[in-house]
Amino acid sequence: MANSKTEYRQHTFQRPPGATEILLVRHGESRAASASNPFPLVDGHGDPELHDNGHRQAERVARRLQEEDIHAIYVTNLQRTAQTAAPLASVLGLTPMVEADLREVFLGDWEGGVLRIKAAEQDPVYLQVQAEQRWDAIPNAESWADLNHRVMRGLNNIKNNHPDQLVVAVVHGGIVAHVVAHATGAEPFAFNGADNGSITHIVMLQDQIKVRRFNDAAHLLDTLHDGSGALT
Repeated sequence: MANSKTEYRQHTFQRPPGATEILLVRHGESRAASASNPFPLVDGHGDPELHDNGHRQAERVARRLQEEDIHAIYVTNLQRTAQTAAPLASVLGLTPMVEADLREVFLGDWEGGVLRIKAAEQDPVYLQVQAEQRWDAIPNAESWADLNHRVMRGLNNIKNNHPDQLVVAVVHGGIVAHVVAHATGAEPFAFNGADNGSITHIVMLQDQIKVRRFNDAAHLLDTLHDGSGALT
């Protein structure tokens, strides 16, 4: 029986033994899309470089995280993540590692910047994508099952490599949204639109993913604009 004089305080979060904390950083703003200047492709995925504003966001991320006890930095095989990670990697003296399974959702026939154009035009297929909350309404785009398989494989690789550690993974808006929706059981697109440069904090232990925070953008207020929070 509990002692009636014993006090039981609320406690702050402590990482469970064996768990891995991952800060999912959405890459900084990438350059504008246009029909006359499509993005180059890497393994079929659009690979734009950062916009000048994206480089500013990368610097803000570095300032925000430079005092954290970060053991590793991961990026994808798309250059906007490596460019976003560069200032933080320089400050911490870490060499980013590539986890290609965390690359952006594959958009099939709408790669290379086409999605942004179709969204601006409110194309009927784009509206179908939003209504049905599935990317594979786009011809040849990735299904939820295929996306989930590779993203969970990538996250588990990081988790298995870094028990009891905090790591940063610079990824993409569609990946942040997928991970948080998967972890919380929400609808597939419930978390679409994380801000460029924002931080989402998850904790992985065995087969569980706990979400500590989503779309933390307090360090980015002077870089956000009307186009912030786009889907990709």
